[in-house]
Amino acid sequence: MIVWINGAFGAGKTSAAYELIDLIPNCTFYDPEVTGAQLHHLLPPKKLAEVADFQDLPIWRRLVVDTAAAVLAETPGVLVVPMTLLRQEHRDEMFGGLASRRIPVRHVLLAPEETILRQRIAGRAECAADPEPAGGWAHEHIGPYREALAWISADAHTIDTSALTPYETAERIAEALRTGEARECGIVQTPEPRAETVASGVLLFDEQDRVLLVDPTYKPGWEFPGGVVEPGEAPAQAGIREVAEELGLCLDTVPGLLVVDWEAPKPPAYGGLRFLFDGGRLRGEDAARLLLPGSELRGWRFVTEDEAAGMLPPTRFERLRWALRARERSIVLNLEAGVPVGGR
Repeated sequence: MIVWINGAFGAGKTSAAYELIDLIPNCTFYDPEVTGAQLHHLLPPKKLAEVADFQDLPIWRRLVVDTAAAVLAETPGVLVVPMTLLRQEHRDEMFGGLASRRIPVRHVLLAPEETILRQRIAGRAECAADPEPAGGWAHEHIGPYREALAWISADAHTIDTSALTPYETAERIAEALRTGEARECGIVQTPEPRAETVASGVLLFDEQDRVLLVDPTYKPGWEFPGGVVEPGEAPAQAGIREVAEELGLCLDTVPGLLVVDWEAPKPPAYGGLRFLFDGGRLRGEDAARLLLPGSELRGWRFVTEDEAAGMLPPTRFERLRWALRARERSIVLNLEAGVPVGGR
């Protein structure tokens, strides 16, 4: 289990985390700031200069998930992670990545009153070797923190730490974990594959023949509606099930096959067979009724083929491109790694 301690910069997350590891048996401390610092040794300066915050680098978010999972594999128990997360899409991606490894997350928010928070930031800046950057960075993020409070408060167990010492804060966290007040986050994903998989996607179109893409919470980038075919399940039926689960849309007929693609294994991915089916055209009123489960999908869009090229990973876009050609010609195409084979 992971206890993720969130809050504004200067809220006392790290101090409380250090106290907490002494209150919970089999508890380990992991600070993602350490992973961020290592990026200066891993990435060229030009890449680092592209962002103002290392959290905006996909590699940081992946490494934090991988590192947390590796630490728990080495030292099973509870992992305490003090880290400010103000962007919901980052939370979705990282907590979803942990959920895919079957690692539950308890999300805790430390929320002192803003006047107290500003006083603490000022006090820390006075003690810093370079007070202006130390205090300036934290003050700059009070606004974004305030804007993020709506989704964080809805997701996390909130503790007002205005009058609490770090030890008292840790006691409150430990008690919330013991009583179940700090509940497991609702992002639950299919475990990551350990061998080749079979997956089905369904292409749905609007009245302008634009294709529907969805934005998963548990990984970066856009995707087709669909997912892994379960044992004993037919690929087309898997597509129908996934569309119903992801979008609340019940397909009246079995969708026709457009392409079957063999995806080569590229470690750490295992590859496997990928089916794309034609789910047909949605009327405007049907599209307006599409539902999104917050634990799996963040959004959806109808896009043109050119727009999809900038939203999908290259391999997935090639699969879409050939599926659209197959739909135009009313044929089925056999692909290997996104390239047609078999003379058609």
